[in-house]
Amino acid sequence: MPPRPLCTATRAGAWRRGGRRSGTEMLAQAHGEPQNSDSFRKMHCGCVRKLSARKAKKKGVFWGIEVAETLRWHGWELGKEMIKHLILKNVHEKTQKLSYRCPSTRFFFTVFPQPITLSPGMSLTLPIVFRPTEKREYEDSICFKKAEGEFSVTLRATLPHACLSFPAAVQLPICAVHNVTETTFPVRNVSDLSTVFAWETPSPFYMIPDCGVLDPGAECMVKVVFQPKVAVVYDVAATCWFGGEEKQMKTIQLKALAKYPYLRVSVTGEEYEGVQPGRFRDVLCFGSVPVGKTVEKSVEIFNMSVVDAPCRIERAEDPLIQDHVFSCDVSHGVVPAKGKLVLCIQFQPQTVGEHSTDYFTVISAGCLLQTVLKVVGSCKGPLVSLHQYFVDFDWINLGESLMRTLKISNTSDVPAYYQFDIDGRGSVFSLDRPCGVLEGATTLALKVTFRPTHPISYHRRVVCLVHHQEPMYVDFFGTCHSDTAKPAILQARHLSSYRTNMVRGLTFYPPDILSVMLKDGKLQMDEKGALMLPLEIAQDKPPKEYFEANSMTEYFYDGVSSDLVLFPPHVSVSPREYDFGCCVPLHKAEPLLLCVTNHTKGNITVTWTSSHGSAFRVIPEICDIPPLKSSAFHVLFQPTQLNSLYGAELEGFAFYKVLRHYSNIEEDATICPSWCLTVRLRAHTYEAEREHFMPQYILDVPKAFPPVAPNADTYCSMLLLNTGTSLITFGVNQAACPSVLVKPCSGHIIPGGHQIFFLSTHPVNTVLQQHVLPLQLNSYPGYTKEIALQSCGESLLLLLEGDGNLYFKPVYIGTSSTRMYTIKNCTRLPMVFTWKIHQSDSKILSVSPTAGILQPYEAMAQAWTFTPDKETKYLLRAMVFVRRKSSDPVSPRSVHYALRIVGEGALATIRAQKEHLDLGNVLVGDLQSCSIVLLNDGICSLKYILSVEQLITGPCDPEEVCSDPLALELEHSRGTIPARSKAFVRVTVRPARRLHYTWSIKYAICTLTATDLESRKEERQPLCCILATGVYPTLCITDACSAGSASGISKLHLWRLFSLDTLNEYLERDPTPSELTYRVPTRHSTSLIPPVYTPLLLDFNFAAAPIGSEPTLVMLLLANKGVVPVEWAFLFPSDQKMDMEHWAEDAEFSPHELHQMRIQDNQLFSVSPKSGKLLPGQEESVQLTHRHDFIGIDHLPVLLKVSYGHEILLNFSGMTVEQDQRYVHFASTKHLFTPIAIGTSHPPTQIYELYNGGSMPVIFEVQLDNVVRIQEENFQHPVFVCLTPRGEIPPGTTGHIEWIFSPLEARTYLVDIPIHILGGESALITFQGVGYDPNTTGETATSSKVLTPSVFPGSTKLTVAGQAATLSHNRICFGNIPDCTKASQLVFLNNISESKAVVFAWRISTCKDKRMLHIAPESGVVQPGESIPCFITLQPSGSASFYSTELVCEIYTQESLLQYERDLQEWEKEKERQAVEFTITEKDLGTKKKPKSPAWRSSDSAETENLPESSAVIRKYKTLPPIKNHPMPNLPAGHFQRRMLSNKEASRVWVKPEPPKPILLHLGVTARSYSIEDFFSNFTSEFPKYFLSCPFSNQPNLENKFVNGSRGRMDMDPRWLSLAAASKQELQIVTDILTGVIRGLLQNTQFHDAVRKSLNEPIPYFSQFRCAELRDRGWCSMVPSRVSASPDLYPEKDGERKETRQESSPNYDLLESSEILHHEQLREQKEMMSRQLAFGNLVELVLENTLQNILIEASRGEVVLTARPRVIALPPSPSRRITNPAPPPSRG
Repeated sequence: MPPRPLCTATRAGAWRRGGRRSGTEMLAQAHGEPQNSDSFRKMHCGCVRKLSARKAKKKGVFWGIEVAETLRWHGWELGKEMIKHLILKNVHEKTQKLSYRCPSTRFFFTVFPQPITLSPGMSLTLPIVFRPTEKREYEDSICFKKAEGEFSVTLRATLPHACLSFPAAVQLPICAVHNVTETTFPVRNVSDLSTVFAWETPSPFYMIPDCGVLDPGAECMVKVVFQPKVAVVYDVAATCWFGGEEKQMKTIQLKALAKYPYLRVSVTGEEYEGVQPGRFRDVLCFGSVPVGKTVEKSVEIFNMSVVDAPCRIERAEDPLIQDHVFSCDVSHGVVPAKGKLVLCIQFQPQTVGEHSTDYFTVISAGCLLQTVLKVVGSCKGPLVSLHQYFVDFDWINLGESLMRTLKISNTSDVPAYYQFDIDGRGSVFSLDRPCGVLEGATTLALKVTFRPTHPISYHRRVVCLVHHQEPMYVDFFGTCHSDTAKPAILQARHLSSYRTNMVRGLTFYPPDILSVMLKDGKLQMDEKGALMLPLEIAQDKPPKEYFEANSMTEYFYDGVSSDLVLFPPHVSVSPREYDFGCCVPLHKAEPLLLCVTNHTKGNITVTWTSSHGSAFRVIPEICDIPPLKSSAFHVLFQPTQLNSLYGAELEGFAFYKVLRHYSNIEEDATICPSWCLTVRLRAHTYEAEREHFMPQYILDVPKAFPPVAPNADTYCSMLLLNTGTSLITFGVNQAACPSVLVKPCSGHIIPGGHQIFFLSTHPVNTVLQQHVLPLQLNSYPGYTKEIALQSCGESLLLLLEGDGNLYFKPVYIGTSSTRMYTIKNCTRLPMVFTWKIHQSDSKILSVSPTAGILQPYEAMAQAWTFTPDKETKYLLRAMVFVRRKSSDPVSPRSVHYALRIVGEGALATIRAQKEHLDLGNVLVGDLQSCSIVLLNDGICSLKYILSVEQLITGPCDPEEVCSDPLALELEHSRGTIPARSKAFVRVTVRPARRLHYTWSIKYAICTLTATDLESRKEERQPLCCILATGVYPTLCITDACSAGSASGISKLHLWRLFSLDTLNEYLERDPTPSELTYRVPTRHSTSLIPPVYTPLLLDFNFAAAPIGSEPTLVMLLLANKGVVPVEWAFLFPSDQKMDMEHWAEDAEFSPHELHQMRIQDNQLFSVSPKSGKLLPGQEESVQLTHRHDFIGIDHLPVLLKVSYGHEILLNFSGMTVEQDQRYVHFASTKHLFTPIAIGTSHPPTQIYELYNGGSMPVIFEVQLDNVVRIQEENFQHPVFVCLTPRGEIPPGTTGHIEWIFSPLEARTYLVDIPIHILGGESALITFQGVGYDPNTTGETATSSKVLTPSVFPGSTKLTVAGQAATLSHNRICFGNIPDCTKASQLVFLNNISESKAVVFAWRISTCKDKRMLHIAPESGVVQPGESIPCFITLQPSGSASFYSTELVCEIYTQESLLQYERDLQEWEKEKERQAVEFTITEKDLGTKKKPKSPAWRSSDSAETENLPESSAVIRKYKTLPPIKNHPMPNLPAGHFQRRMLSNKEASRVWVKPEPPKPILLHLGVTARSYSIEDFFSNFTSEFPKYFLSCPFSNQPNLENKFVNGSRGRMDMDPRWLSLAAASKQELQIVTDILTGVIRGLLQNTQFHDAVRKSLNEPIPYFSQFRCAELRDRGWCSMVPSRVSASPDLYPEKDGERKETRQESSPNYDLLESSEILHHEQLREQKEMMSRQLAFGNLVELVLENTLQNILIEASRGEVVLTARPRVIALPPSPSRRITNPAPPPSRG
């Protein structure tokens, strides 16, 4: 049964409102359920939770319809319907229409299909209902149809299955090896089932938790732990298994990076000896620390790696006794990456004078890195001393008291607890402060009071106990007199004598017996006043002397605390200490029986000191005791108060009875002091039920006895402070701990006081002993303090590294190898060690130090040196002896240890990997480095010393450069190369000169006998050779040309204006140190005018030009002729000034600064480009420009800076004149003539150039008054001769003044010549000439160096804008040539354009140059890319002269000329048309009115002003505008002149076309001509190279007339004088007349025919040899006699004779003789003909033409001159093979 439709009542409007109403509402309306029903609310809320928990549906757009690609149903149940909504949205800009088909299966259905119309932006919700029938997965689709096509949406219902969601990869933090890092990631159960999961994780990762169960939708955080063991990059996959019966797998990628940590220990705080500040070190020194005080210092552990580094801090193995004085509060920690961890180490020393050493080891995780930190410190205690060790009270009367001062000082900064062991209440001697604290560096004055109770001599040796210091003893003595008893006064000397007598055993005898023995001679007195037995002297034994015993020994060896005594007692009392115990009731205390024994041989008297107020009393108070007898005394205890503590010390004195009166003493040396007897008593009256008073105290006791050797005593002190307000009694049960001696064993401490104890023990072995000493306080067992102490005997234990084995690597013979070897003291006592090496091995093996002291637990690294002397293996042994540090002169017991040393001696050599190393070119002053690789192929390390030898070659003085410092620096000249390895030595060279450097590096093996280079000089071996060439950046000017207003300046003149020769010459030199102040262009100046560091100042003279004219352009070609790149820059003053704040600028400027600012602001001078870089061989053109905008002289200093080279100050200067100003630019005010040898018969003509920089022609006149004066001073010899005293220079051109300098003496001539400029400024020029003696300086020393035949090549790269052709050479030099010869040079004219042909025409400036110079061809056309050879021929004639001229080649483009001709023809046609055409403008032709001249007619048109009379009738007609020839200015029109034509005039006048402006190419021609005689004498070897082809001119030789001196300036030929004095108008008239004559001849046809006929007539040969007629006509040359011509070949008489002879000799003999004579005459005629000049001219002309043709063909590529000659062997002729050769003619 099909399902019923869900939406039967739906209207079409509801579909249209689908975008506003949801599909759920539609479905609810279809079912008839209200929208707020509970079932709907539950379903709606469930869908929201599900959707919110899932990702957004993936949507697609199909032809403008946006819809989900898939609808999914999750969590469905059987028997229930689930609805999903499919939303269709129109995202197109047009209305969409579509339809759909229902799903094909019955499990998915929707509303009945209807057409859907969606407006733009509207949406429709379509409900899809899913109704499952069984538990499985369903899939269907709903299809939508549009006009464009169909698309479908998948409908899928899935069953619940296990699914976990977690990231695909996890990146863990970077971790140190053996450390742990972790991170977490979420694992979510996105399924509807509870899921069990388990992780499989590869090492070194693991998961926490590694398994678990997740409910649906639940989430847990899983921790990933990373613990690497190796430093690598980890990228592994961890697998998660999850699910029920069917396990599923999902992986996650774990990424991590592990690195090794690197820790370094740095000790902060005080500096340690031998360690530089700021460096890492691992020794922490606490210095000297007061005993018992705790000092803390910090140590920083730096983590140099990028990972956190965990570490632990461990100390060395614990010693036998746990008495650590060093402690660290941190045992482990983590040092952050690039951070630090601060460790605090405490030092609390306990034993004064002990040096403590300990070691802490910082161990990183995994024990990868261990850093040992050594901590050292010493303990200092108080240094208490007494200013005097006895107090002498002299004598007082009974009942009196006397006070003395005793000073006690503490020189240490440690407070000292002191105590005088005397009870002042019961003693005749009392101190005001018997105990106390003595602060550091203080002195305390104690008051000692003497109150005697009996008239006797008193003496008591009182001990001063100091905590942490040995006790000190002081003697108190004094004498008491009464009225009846006056004993001998005891003095200090008596004590000294007594102690000496006691040592000698004489004090047991009373003084009276000693006196008798002294009288009887049985005793004697020594020099000190002591007694001695004469028997000892007889036996040659010296008498015993008293030596002060050790205070600690004297303190304990008293016979009570110890069974040992230093000296036998004279009187003893027993007991010395007694405790009455509990005395309750008070009156029943039992008395104490004291027994006093007299050990002397005399009667003694014992007197007890009575103390008022004391509970203890002795009965009897005075008693005599016979010799060697004992007597008993009773001590009564009479307490007065219950529940109290009692303590006291009884004092008694025993003395010989004979000493009661001084009269009994006969000898002062027999006086014996009294002996003090003391008894310590304690008692208490506490009742049995009463608890004793609780003591309040502080006990300072060490944990262990100071270390000591076995069978030796060790001592320590203990301090008990009574901090309460009641008395404290103490008692030590000595029997409970018999191994420890304590003194005092009993006593009492007053409130606020303290008691110092000294403890002693005697360890017999090295076994640790524990001592427990009970200290009972206040006589109560409950107040017993057990003091735990340790003691141990320290043996001699030394630890050797490596179990006593030391291995050395193979060592080069004669050298040494040093290794550090560590020994350690493993005891708590300092140890003295001494190394013993066998004498035979002492030269091979050594150790440093050989002896020393090892502090407790200190490890010392020792340097062992092994020096083999032969090539073999060594096995050596050394012994170390160790003993205790002791001051005992007897040598203490020592222990020795053996060390085994293994080594080997070997040989090896060093070689360089490259024996030759060429660094090439290095800038002078610059650094260049390289590395030398040293190779050691041997088995031993080599310690080497390198030496360098420097050789400088090149154009230099060897003695000067030999003292130069070494230009090569080795990074290290000494070093060590390990075996089978290589070493790099960095070499830095810095050449100081522009020369070639060669460094030879040698090495020597460093041995013990030769540690420096000098001692190994003879053993140095060559290693390698390093080459370098010092160079400077070289820059030169290779070419220069001018344009613009300076286009008329010749190159030679431009070269001089810019001082380019001087500039190039200076650039070739080495720069000065001042020029290298700033090696590169730098803004270093603070002023507008920068400082100058260059010694050279050059002028860059831009000449002059009128105002408004074109700028002066000068092109310079910079070339790098060096081998290194060069950087150059033109720095204007503004480029050198630093940028400063406005307040720092100077507001006032000087006129010079204002002038420079005006030039720079208006850019009157400019350089383009201003800087650049040239590689070797590279060229670059620089354009210098001077603008003529202001009248006057412009100066600007410009610095030419070559980086790392020269800096040259260039003075840019240029002149701007007015338009109508006549101005001649003088380059300088001094001109130097070429030096001339004295005696020269024909001195050459020399030229001085003048440049007309204005726009007007100028006429100059040379004032020769000073020349006449010089001539008169030199005996009328014309030293200076001016050939052109007057002349005219056109604008923009150069004029020449010819001079002849003829010196009379070998000296310098100077003459000041005024040159007047008509209408302009004159100048005074100094002409200087030098005459030299050729015999002194060499015949051709100067003349030969002036000019040599050569061609100066110029660069074709230097071109101006629009230049289409270049010359192959810019300058040619013919050198030195003789007169009347001819020389030629070849120059190519190259068309560099690719498409335009050019027309050229050569222009020669002066008439003289036209006579001597010939150019072939003079004009022509050069096609694109073509080259035309031009032959320049120089044929000097007349006189010797210097030739320096400039040939100008005018270059036009053929196209511009053709265009100009076309424009000119049109202009001429228009002109002719305007001459015959007119326009009638009159309307009334019948009236007789005088026509008016047109108003627009030009006043300058001659054609319209002067009309013929026949044209008067038609004047009323209007003609075309006249054609006007615009006047051309003298100079090229600049921007100023181009504004002269107004627009109005241009509209009325048709200006005549101007010819194109040519590009001028300058060719400099230089030569020097000599007379034939001078040339032959100076250049004899060169003379045969020239052919004398030119005949001498028959014109007057003006120069010879001047030189010969027969006539001066006023004796000149009148014809030449008139010609020179002719005006311009006269010369113009002559020129016009000759022009008319020549024009008439050219137009005469008859003259043309006559000339043509004369050219066609053959020239007879005889006319060429008629020298006589030619000589008469002046055509034959006047050659010297050695080359003169012979007589005529055909004289008339000889010819007639020949004819007659032939006619008159008919016979055969006559005919034969006539034939022979004829042949002989022909031979002679040929020889004569060959010697004729005309024949030679003909031959030379033929050869010249032939060579020129060959060169032209070679330039065109028709002939290859460099090709190798070909040899073609033709086969022999066949006829020659058959026929026999003809026999040779016989000579018979």
